[in-house]
Amino acid sequence: MSRYLFGGFERCLYPLQKFESDAERKLAVILEREAVKWFRPARGQFQIYYRDGAEHREYQPDFVAETDAAVYMLEPKMRKEMGDTAVLAKKEAALRWCANASVHALAHGGKAWQYLLIPHDAIAENMTLSGLANQFGD
Repeated sequence: MSRYLFGGFERCLYPLQKFESDAERKLAVILEREAVKWFRPARGQFQIYYRDGAEHREYQPDFVAETDAAVYMLEPKMRKEMGDTAVLAKKEAALRWCANASVHALAHGGKAWQYLLIPHDAIAENMTLSGLANQFGD
């Protein structure tokens, strides 16, 4: 899947995208339909760090999408990896980041941030972003 370029996006900040999995492609379809704007962050864009043993590693979420009500940081993940130590450490770091970003954004007239860790097999093109947020948001 990652060798293909996908285009035709109107709400994405970039005209062409690569996806590592079909679940990521399906999520992009949902975001294209429901978000005001969305993108796949570049390395270093959010500076989220998590502990991996003795190391501190940078975490780069797969998607960020803004709706009229909120800003979402989304991470589709293989269901079998949902309980992985590194995945859970990344989730905790992202939840802290989103909580801090929400405090700042709301104090300055912005929107709350919400992190969604979504099992790959729970993503279907006919789903809604709010439905995913209700099911997988913390």
